[in-house]
Amino acid sequence: MGGSGSRLSKELLAEYQGSTLTGSLPSARAHRRFCELLPQEHRSVEESLQARVSLEQILSLPELKANPFKERICKVFSTSPSRDSLSFEDFLDLLSVFSDTATPDIKSHYAFRIFDFDDDGTLNREDLSQLVNCLTGESEDTRLSASEMKQLIDNILEESDIDRDGTINLSEFQHVISRSPDFASSFKIVL
Repeated sequence: MGGSGSRLSKELLAEYQGSTLTGSLPSARAHRRFCELLPQEHRSVEESLQARVSLEQILSLPELKANPFKERICKVFSTSPSRDSLSFEDFLDLLSVFSDTATPDIKSHYAFRIFDFDDDGTLNREDLSQLVNCLTGESEDTRLSASEMKQLIDNILEESDIDRDGTINLSEFQHVISRSPDFASSFKIVL
């Protein structure tokens, strides 16, 4: 990959830098990392900017491997119709949202989308159950009992569901997140 044919020009770097969701991501490092996931013969700048990398390849990145939400993260950022691959721009967007420069509003918006497993714009009981299972694991020894899960979700909704409609909408989620000072610093992926 060391040849000049595989490096982004300064103009392209500036263009991608300005087009990320936060506007300030080291695009050259991200491009190098994206190219590492491509077959050797598709690592030229032109081909790499048109290529899509499968979710399996993205999920193999050490930075995502241990994340319990890795599949959802990839699906939320994928622009392919089947949501099964990422383009370089998708990859840049993912990295920019999980960077230190992303604002708490951007981070909380994407966290909400990641936790909204059914993509209906709210966190309902099923979404919350899936969220808890991702965090605790679904093996026999870590899974919560039905009564423990119900109690936990009841407590989450009691604390977060301001309008008492039985779901958590984006503004309610952002309100809860705003009271969590560690959220923005923990919601990150470092290349």
